[in-house]
Amino acid sequence: MLDDITQAVLARDDVARYLKAGTGQTERQARERIFAYLDELRTTQRYPLYRALKHPLYPILRKVERIYERMEVVRAATTAGRVIYVSNHKSHLDYLVEPLALEDHKIRPPVIAAGINLFGGPLGLLHRHVTGAIPVRRDAKDPAYLVTLKAYISELLQRRDLLFYLEGGRSYSGEMRSPKTGLLHAALQADNRDEIVVLPAAVSYDVVLEDGILAHQGAKRRQRPFSREVAEMVGAAVGYQSRAFVTFGTPIPLSGWDHESRRDVMALAHTIRDAIGRLYKVVPSSIVATVMRPSTTRAEVERRVAAVLDTLTGVQANLDETDPAEVTDRGLHVLEQRGVLVKERDRWRVRERLVLRYYARSIAHLLAQPKRAAAAARNP
Repeated sequence: MLDDITQAVLARDDVARYLKAGTGQTERQARERIFAYLDELRTTQRYPLYRALKHPLYPILRKVERIYERMEVVRAATTAGRVIYVSNHKSHLDYLVEPLALEDHKIRPPVIAAGINLFGGPLGLLHRHVTGAIPVRRDAKDPAYLVTLKAYISELLQRRDLLFYLEGGRSYSGEMRSPKTGLLHAALQADNRDEIVVLPAAVSYDVVLEDGILAHQGAKRRQRPFSREVAEMVGAAVGYQSRAFVTFGTPIPLSGWDHESRRDVMALAHTIRDAIGRLYKVVPSSIVATVMRPSTTRAEVERRVAAVLDTLTGVQANLDETDPAEVTDRGLHVLEQRGVLVKERDRWRVRERLVLRYYARSIAHLLAQPKRAAAAARNP
């Protein structure tokens, strides 16, 4: 017997069109492919067990001081209707830190869309049967998969909230990546889209748990087993301490955006990306990384930090600290503790150039705004 969401997916016009299109297969074969993908996507969230996950994960979570901003916006949005949380993606810790922002405030949890590489072995069972995560094949081209995924998301949004990462995967360079539009396009096709809002969310860390792994890999060439990534994270967690900021923005209604217009979908994606960029908490480590030279004194660092703070204040960045001396001292300390910088007599030297660049790029989108404005003024 078919469950209600499977029946709803099969009844959708786009799925019916695919089944009758005759794309080199019989309707029965096409239906079997859709059933297989639906079985892969099907997920269950067991909320009591979900809440209990904090306890076995405590050894990791106790290393992270979680700081949440604008939770009243989240409460108002979830009270009013269905919500899609759309976030940037810095670390595998995001899957813990962002849902816990909701759990700590007794706000209903969303289903999370995550890369299929996170679903191998016991962790896959945990994601599928406890946390309620949906495995997404990010680079899939199979028309059967794409039509099934979009139909499933559209139907799911009539029942649950959703959280997904606009960039797809984590940023391996540190900078905000171009938006992926597949899940957003699917959400725009939901029958209840006029009752859905997108809630932009930004997550930021003093130091990212996997910073060295990400920075040295540079660009992700292929998906690796999640078990291998977990092993790397366990190694990186030795001595790890950080604050994690989760900031929520103003809701963006889905009503008024046309899913059949590629321009509309891209405009919505960039509207959300820009909102996330403005929400992103700018921490001292990123500012100091931006101004560092191979060898420099503290006084030189503070002078450059002051100039960068002026620029960031001008674009209304979400600053953690505004005093140049405080930013300098905290940023140097954090990066020294992480092994990125080293102090030799009266000078600070760069030990991990790639990791330093990774942190500097995390605020490049904010520092680029005045440059783009100046260029537009020169070329009206």
